[in-house]
Amino acid sequence: MGALSEIVESLESKLAKVQLKMEMLQTKNHDLEQAAAKAAHQISRQDEEIAALKQQNESLRMANSLLGSDDNTRETKLRINSLIRDIDYCIAQLSD
Repeated sequence: MGALSEIVESLESKLAKVQLKMEMLQTKNHDLEQAAAKAAHQISRQDEEIAALKQQNESLRMANSLLGSDDNTRETKLRINSLIRDIDYCIAQLSD
C-alpha cells in the first residue's frame, strides 16, 4: 500500500506543477494578447497617419505644380490642361 500512496503523492505533485505552469502560461498568454491588441491599435493609428501624410503630400505636390515651379513645368502644364478639360466638360453638361 505504501507504493500506491507514493504514486498518488507523486501524481498530486505533478498535477500541482502542471496547474502552476498552466496558470503562468495563461497569464503570459493574456499579456501577449494585450500586447498584440496594443500593437494592432498602434498599426491602425500609423496607417491613418500614413494616409493623411500621403494626402498632404499629394496636395502639396499639386499646389507646387500649380504655382509653376521650375522643377515641374511639364506637370504644371498637364495639370492645367486636365483642369481645362474638366471645366469644358462641365460647361458642356450644363449646356445640355
